[in-house]
Amino acid sequence: MKKLSLRTRVLTGTVAAAAIAGTFGVVSANAAAPAAAPAAVTADAANKNLTRSTHLTIEAATKAARATLDAAEKENQRVSVAVVDRDGNTVVTLRGDGAGPQSYESAVKKAYTAVSWNAPTSELVERLENAPTLKDIPHTLFLGGGAPVTAKGAPIAGIGVAGAPSGDLDEKFARAGVAALGR
Repeated sequence: MKKLSLRTRVLTGTVAAAAIAGTFGVVSANAAAPAAAPAAVTADAANKNLTRSTHLTIEAATKAARATLDAAEKENQRVSVAVVDRDGNTVVTLRGDGAGPQSYESAVKKAYTAVSWNAPTSELVERLENAPTLKDIPHTLFLGGGAPVTAKGAPIAGIGVAGAPSGDLDEKFARAGVAALGR
């Protein structure tokens, strides 16, 4: 067998490598190509396959949070405020100047609790006497300071406040945020 020159071996290796890379490139490109999309499925509202949900806009949630924080600041209280949507997702949080580090998480939990039960959290505290395991539900906090926001009687958001010396004050400020939405 005849020995190939270095130049021939390099050229042959380069061509082989290009052929292999080209083959894998085509296979990769084909593997990444999406399959044909199935026909769109439509929901038939007449058959009650759909529901409508009302949510606060970010502007409304911010307005409510700001009004809540302003009410607390007028009384020289350092609090955190949280506004959650109907599903308990945090929409807006404001941590007032000087608010304690625990107040942020507590405000979110109070807002979540208020919207979950469509009731002020101070009322829910009373329910613990008859159902003490309620407090074991994740992400809830049964202390005064949470107020639900409703539309047509249904909960659409919750406002939670934490950091004032009492739950009554926290809830007073949360109610100020709810009231600001009616203006």
